[in-house]
Amino acid sequence: MPAYRVLITDRAWPDCEVEREILAAAGAEIIEAPQSDEETLVELARDCDAIGTCWANVSEAVVRAAVRCRVIARFGIGLDNISVRTATELGIPVTCVPDYCVDEVAEHTLALLLSLARRIPLFDARAKRGEYDRRIDPPLRRVSGQTLGLVGFGRIAQAVFRRSAGLGLNVIAHSPSGNDHGTGCRMASLEELLSTSDFISLHCPLTNATRNLVGADQLARMKPTAYLINTSRGPLVDHTALWDAIRTGRLAGAGLDVFDPEPPDLSQPLFRDERVLVSPHAAFLSADSLHALRSRTARQIADVLQLRRPEHLVNPDVWPQTIVARRERSE
Repeated sequence: MPAYRVLITDRAWPDCEVEREILAAAGAEIIEAPQSDEETLVELARDCDAIGTCWANVSEAVVRAAVRCRVIARFGIGLDNISVRTATELGIPVTCVPDYCVDEVAEHTLALLLSLARRIPLFDARAKRGEYDRRIDPPLRRVSGQTLGLVGFGRIAQAVFRRSAGLGLNVIAHSPSGNDHGTGCRMASLEELLSTSDFISLHCPLTNATRNLVGADQLARMKPTAYLINTSRGPLVDHTALWDAIRTGRLAGAGLDVFDPEPPDLSQPLFRDERVLVSPHAAFLSADSLHALRSRTARQIADVLQLRRPEHLVNPDVWPQTIVARRERSE
């Protein structure tokens, strides 16, 4: 009989075989939630020793219900769907994989930028309708020499910066710390970045301070020829204000991979407009990134269950005293 039960709240891949193999070696079995609403997760969490979550909301109620829980592991980078504060209060380690899919998201960001700049989806749609028509308004502009503004300057934004040099883009960035991390990228105020950039790409975590970071006031500061790109978190952008800016010609367009809520209502005019490119939160996807994410997350769960320090602890203050004490209390 397995020694541990691991609740998987949700997943963005076909099965749990990668996770199952790694966790079975640690004496754990996987319990998959049939749905990821709070009521279901609260009930299942009561009888589990660990929680692995992709996008489901591991709320305060879920964490408090998980009286046997020894670790909460995020299949991803951001932590806005986990009540880390509650977990820390209760001495539960929280893990994530902060450096996975960096290459994929950086590549997707630049793919959206180039597609917007060269209007490739529009030309493609015309050609497939049998229209061999290269006329376009406003006229296309050369990408080289234009300015890309990066809001946030973590791993992914730095990868975008490095790749942008080959396109001849002038890159500036803004972050609360103002740290260029030795890249040589010029750091700027948010106000300067918004007013001078031809492309603005968001690379921020979602926090109370960054929710609706780009709203009506920020969009009003941007050039009417500028494009907004978001491959980070949907709630960073006020989508109502974004549609109003695009609809009235105060912004050239947008490339969106993330939404609020997810999935979005694709019947909304914002998502149907030819000036807006949409992908289904797919920037992280590749066979390489998914296997790395799944295996590394499962190994972090296995490590904590076996009293080994995991690869990346979000709340290191809980280790090792509270996790050892918690295990002793539950045995």
